[in-house]
Amino acid sequence: MARKVLVIDDTRNIQIMLRDFLESQGFEVEIAGDGIEAFDSIERSQPDLILLDIMMPNMDGYQFISQLRKTSDLPVIMITAKQQEADIVHGFELGADDYITKPFKLRELLMRMRAVLRRSTPREEEKPITIIGDLQLDRSRHKVTLGDEPVELTPLEFFVLDILMDSQGKVVRKEDLCIRLIENGFSGSEATLKIHIRNIRMKLRDELDQPKYIETVFGIGYRFLEGS
Repeated sequence: MARKVLVIDDTRNIQIMLRDFLESQGFEVEIAGDGIEAFDSIERSQPDLILLDIMMPNMDGYQFISQLRKTSDLPVIMITAKQQEADIVHGFELGADDYITKPFKLRELLMRMRAVLRRSTPREEEKPITIIGDLQLDRSRHKVTLGDEPVELTPLEFFVLDILMDSQGKVVRKEDLCIRLIENGFSGSEATLKIHIRNIRMKLRDELDQPKYIETVFGIGYRFLEGS
């Protein structure tokens, strides 16, 4: 299910920019022009995350988050042109989870959003073992087996394979894989990702033209298929 994001900003071009970008990344997006309008939207849409501008009419960002924290622990990322430490500290004191200053890069915002969502979402009991066809990935032992044979993977290769197997049948976008790698301390360029995918395929004895495990969705990313 798509995560819902409430963008609170009174500048129309920023609303459109954030809405279009976040929808392209699979989020559902609601827009509010000030804090008062935002509370109506929260009642209606029940967002998972709020992107909050500070300088707004009627009810500014500080007033909004102060009021919000009386009843809700919804995660909030402040988006602000204010770069003074005192302003940022004030936002955290009122209950913000993170902040990003204007101008900002959309990819950096996306990484911060995912980090906040990951921290704020209760983790389900993670299954230690994933089995697809004759391939088994054991997270607790950091071990992969193909049939009865162990497959020796580097930590980065194991991490990539884990993501793909966990999303079996779904396309995982290259840029999303790169962001996940960066967030977990690995190099995240698309050029090196391509090499790691190639190495995983070689170790799984997977054919590029007739893949059994990892299919390339050209121009988009990769999909893990069910092994026969």
